[in-house]
Amino acid sequence: MQSFWQTLPRPFTVLAPLDGVTDVVFRQIVTEIGKPDVFFTEFTPCDGLLSNGRQRVEDNLLFSLEQRPIVAQIWGHKPESFYTTAREIRERGFAGIDINMGCPERTVIRDGACSALIRTPELAAEIIQATKEGAGDLPVSVKTRIGFGTIAIEDWIGFLLRQQLSALTVHLRTRAEMSKVQAHWELLSEIVALRNEIAPETILIGNGDIASLGEVHEKYMQYDCEGFMIGRGVFANPWVFNPAIDFATVSAEEKIRLYLHHISLFERQWNGRKNFALLKKFAKTYLNNFSDASMLREEVMACRTIAELKNTLDKLLSSPVR
Repeated sequence: MQSFWQTLPRPFTVLAPLDGVTDVVFRQIVTEIGKPDVFFTEFTPCDGLLSNGRQRVEDNLLFSLEQRPIVAQIWGHKPESFYTTAREIRERGFAGIDINMGCPERTVIRDGACSALIRTPELAAEIIQATKEGAGDLPVSVKTRIGFGTIAIEDWIGFLLRQQLSALTVHLRTRAEMSKVQAHWELLSEIVALRNEIAPETILIGNGDIASLGEVHEKYMQYDCEGFMIGRGVFANPWVFNPAIDFATVSAEEKIRLYLHHISLFERQWNGRKNFALLKKFAKTYLNNFSDASMLREEVMACRTIAELKNTLDKLLSSPVR
């Protein structure tokens, strides 16, 4: 059966899964101002979803109907947990399930999860198979890096392409490189050729340092990769997926009003269940590219309550912002 990945436009765009950031609230903001073709959830731990404290983890899997198609991204290191989690996810209305094999954080690597799986391909294969069995007819994909300590296109990417995945997202850095170097887009041609040889039915998504739709189309023409994932670029420009908006023309007032809207959605969605300080993460997203931005961000970061944060932003709207 054809998966939704096969029906997307070429090239298509994806908002990257970012822990503690791309939750249902921020995705709603992006939906309203310029939606990508596909959303991913925050990455969700399988063991957490199966634990007694599952409610906090379940929050990662919330989404609105307007945010579809949306893919649930999960992580862990136990195949049996992936199987059980996939069975639950398929009942929630997601378009697909993605396995995180790329997160470089030390804590998850110590558990043998995420990018640590690059060093244990046999376990990675078991996890993929268990997820497929639990997912039923939902397409299963993987997001990964091009190696752990060194670049391993043939050994690692080739291995994944042999797993009959519906889609594969490749962050074009190794785990060791973190985000300290430029993404190796020069390697994408090799990856595309390998995909065409091994698994031409697998949809390929490139990821790393993309900051505009213009770059998406340039890279599509150059590499013929079907999809492109944007992560940190959305923080510099929340309108990045909207072809009709020139970010340079968005006024300071518009950005502040969007920030206030984000806060309002946050309050309604979480009703005190999440720390308001999470909203401070977005100060640089909304308060940027105007002369007073740095000073205003300092004021926001000094706020101690959500009411104080809203009052600070309201005052900014009532006074001239340069």
